Amino acid sequence: MPVESPRDPSPFAATLAALDALHAEDPRRVTVEGESMPQELWHAGRMSAWLERLVEAPDELVRLAVRGQHLQRWQVPRGDYPEGRVGYLTWRRDQGQRAGETTAALMIDAGYDDASAERVATMIRKQGLGRDAGVQAVEDCACLVFLENYFGDFSRQVDHDHLIRIVQKTWRKMSPGAHGLALELPMTAEARALVEEALAG
Repeated sequence: MPVESPRDPSPFAATLAALDALHAEDPRRVTVEGESMPQELWHAGRMSAWLERLVEAPDELVRLAVRGQHLQRWQVPRGDYPEGRVGYLTWRRDQGQRAGETTAALMIDAGYDDASAERVATMIRKQGLGRDAGVQAVEDCACLVFLENYFGDFSRQVDHDHLIRIVQKTWRKMSPGAHGLALELPMTAEARALVEEALAG
C-alpha cells in the first residue's frame, strides 16, 4: 500500500473538492457581488456558511452532508414530476436519494469507510429528522437558505393562504436555534408580515 504523501489531500478535503467540482457543472448562473458563478456552487456555499453559524465546531461528516444536500439537483427538474404535493414529495425523495448515493461514492473514492459514507447519505436523505442532530442540521441549513434567498421571490408567486401554510411547515421542521437565526434575517416589510402572520397562526 503506498504511503500517503503530506501533500495528498485528506479524505474530507478530497470529497469537498469533488462535490464542488460537480456543483460547478450547474449550467444555471447567479451573480454574486458582480461575479457570475454556478447556482448550485453558490447554494452549497450558503449551506456551509449557515452550518458554521448554527453548529459550534460541526464534525466533517455533517459538513459534507450539508455541502452535498443539493447535489446535481438541476439534472432532474421539478417539472419532470407530476404537479401537486405527491409529485413534489416524490421528486424531493428521489433527489435526496441521488445526492446521498453520489456523495457516498465520492467519499469512498476519497478514502472514507462505508459506515461514514452511509452516515452522510442518511443525513442527506434526512432520515431521522427531529431525532438526529446531524439530519436536523442539514434541514435547518436548507430552511435558512430558502428563507434568506428564495422566500421573497417565492412569496410573489404563490397565493397567500398556500404561502402561510408553507411557512408554518418550514418552521415546524426547524430547530429553536434555526428559528433564532431566521428571525434575524433581513426581509422586506411584506415578507416579514407574512412570516409573522404564519407564526401567529
